[in-house]
Amino acid sequence: MIDEFAKDNLHGRLRRDRQALLWKLDGLSEYDARRPLTATGTNLLGLVKHVAAVEARYFGEVFGRPSPEPLPRWQDHDGSDLWASEGETRDQIIESYRRTWEHSDATISELPLDAPGHVPWWPEPWSDTNLFAIMVHVLAETVRHAGHADILRESLDGRTGLRAEHEQPIDEEARAAYRAKIEQAARSAAGR
Repeated sequence: MIDEFAKDNLHGRLRRDRQALLWKLDGLSEYDARRPLTATGTNLLGLVKHVAAVEARYFGEVFGRPSPEPLPRWQDHDGSDLWASEGETRDQIIESYRRTWEHSDATISELPLDAPGHVPWWPEPWSDTNLFAIMVHVLAETVRHAGHADILRESLDGRTGLRAEHEQPIDEEARAAYRAKIEQAARSAAGR
């Protein structure tokens, strides 16, 4: 009974955070969805593409259920899953992510939490694992990158929030006052 509760809870959170990550693209221009927003090139559409590849590998290859989405061999990873090329459209990447969800969801639904898996890119003795550990790992990856997306989106246009239904109108004056309060506390602490 606890296994089904744990599985349903983790799966529900994964579904929620997938949607949150995609929501960060809503209303952005092609340029803003793709442009590098950090010194290392992190960008919103690239985060979606990367998380799709993560899910495809972990809920596919790890359990002998290869993803229907084309993926380079994990040994050939070159960082190309972290950004969208000129020839890739936003819709293609989003649809690929959604198809990956379907494949991942089927793996999660069909296997028990203790189903064995093997992650060849993890070092021994951790490479032999199970569905529970992979669900936790992929959820952590998704949450981590959704957090990156939160910050990137806020830097573009000020929009914040976990989900569309919780978004509040932006009060620029209140934000500026709050930021000034934090800045003053930082300066005071640094001056001691």
